[in-house]
Amino acid sequence: MGSIQPSSSPQFLVIGAGSRGHAYARAVEASTSGSIAAVAEIDPFKRREFGERYIWGRNGEPHEHQSFAGWEDWVAWETQRRHHAVVRGTQPGYQPITGVFICTLDETHAPIIRAIAHFNLHILCEKPLALSLSDCLSISSALSKYPPKVFSIGHVLHYSPHNILLRTLLTSDQVIGEVVSIEHTEPIGWWHFSHSYVRGNWRRSTPEGVGSLLTKSCHDIDFLLWLLCAPSRLTGEKPHFPSTISSTGAITQFRRARKPQAAGHSTNCLSCPAESDCIYSAKKIYRDRWLRKERDTGWPLKIVVPEIEDIVTTKGWNAGEERLMQKLGEDYDKSTTPDAEIASRSWYGRCVYESDNDVVDDQTVTITWDDESLPGKALGRGPKQALFHMAYATQAQCERRGRIYGTLGEITYDSHTITVHRFATGETTVHDIPKQAPEVEKSHGGGDWGLAGAFVQSVHNVDGGTMDVAQVQRELVGCDLEEIIISHAVVFAADEARREKKVIDWAEWWKRNGQMVE
Repeated sequence: MGSIQPSSSPQFLVIGAGSRGHAYARAVEASTSGSIAAVAEIDPFKRREFGERYIWGRNGEPHEHQSFAGWEDWVAWETQRRHHAVVRGTQPGYQPITGVFICTLDETHAPIIRAIAHFNLHILCEKPLALSLSDCLSISSALSKYPPKVFSIGHVLHYSPHNILLRTLLTSDQVIGEVVSIEHTEPIGWWHFSHSYVRGNWRRSTPEGVGSLLTKSCHDIDFLLWLLCAPSRLTGEKPHFPSTISSTGAITQFRRARKPQAAGHSTNCLSCPAESDCIYSAKKIYRDRWLRKERDTGWPLKIVVPEIEDIVTTKGWNAGEERLMQKLGEDYDKSTTPDAEIASRSWYGRCVYESDNDVVDDQTVTITWDDESLPGKALGRGPKQALFHMAYATQAQCERRGRIYGTLGEITYDSHTITVHRFATGETTVHDIPKQAPEVEKSHGGGDWGLAGAFVQSVHNVDGGTMDVAQVQRELVGCDLEEIIISHAVVFAADEARREKKVIDWAEWWKRNGQMVE
């Protein structure tokens, strides 16, 4: 562990030791040649827990270059280290950081990338890239001033075995001919939505009015563009850009008008007279299901009480339950508590009908393409459309499903199997995706591990001189920063269409907005 070792393996800093930081660190340590060498995290408990698990060991202590109380501290340290390296030479035995995983809150991504651009490191940023198109473009502008390095984004849907096979069947094997339309659904899950988007970190829209489509489903929009727009054997080397974008959506459930009368004026589950009859009871979700029944101190309990695993390990389940109930009992009076204080944290015991959420819980996006045939590439560039549905009210949790209609057949998929029906023969073929190890399977169907593996391999190949950056972006990462920004732009355009109840002409919208840099 750590960065003082004889190996020449890529050395990575993880900024943000939350659930996504852990997800990538596990994947890097278990399945790649890379090493997690340092962590930057403002929360002392999270920082130490992460470091003990991946860097300096359970009984060890961090070296000065392994643990930082936030990304700004690391930037200051790295600036000084580079200055000393110029004057005195590199510290013997020390391997500099070669890449960074950015796993902090969404609003910090752009400031962090702009601040570290001059270090000229390889970067993997968790999705979304940024909260506005202008911030996305400012990232591109900042990085363009320096020699190209590997850049990846947490669009994990590109990297699961299921989706890799699906794209191969569509674009390389062309099993259903030309795509006419696609229906793609992300079933978020009824209680999952309440956890993350009503009580949790992603319950409020951005200042520009962008909400759950960006924070939850930007990689679903990217997934559709990857299938229908990105360069491939089917579409050719030039992207087939959309023609129009429209969207509708609303807060259908999580608002005061839906609050049961029996709940009265209660704002917290622990004091609510209707709690026993409410499916969104925080006691039922966190205590009864995850702590008492599942005995699982991982997600979501670890989000509610970050130290829950440590408490249970050292003091037992009863102590863990006591701390959980303390956390769920925390509440606020909207009339006396400053809004900034309310917004600054999550309130996991708060009534879902009395929260400060304003992001939609059900949304559809329709994207259309015009005929834009190229010589020898008519098949993949004809008129087509994609319908995306983000739904909270589902039994399934994040297990995407869909149906693709083609000129020669149709495909259905459900994150586990892909079924192909051919019109000409009447034959139906079912492709079962081989089961992976449980830890891999639950990480977006293997997408987390595939993404981390592709990034680390790209860094290894570029630094080793066997491939250049453009080559790894195309062949291993599977996209470049321009494509990442385009897919985010489609999300911003879709939410603008929803808010303003209009159909957006993509070419005109991009011409008007695509050059905004703060």
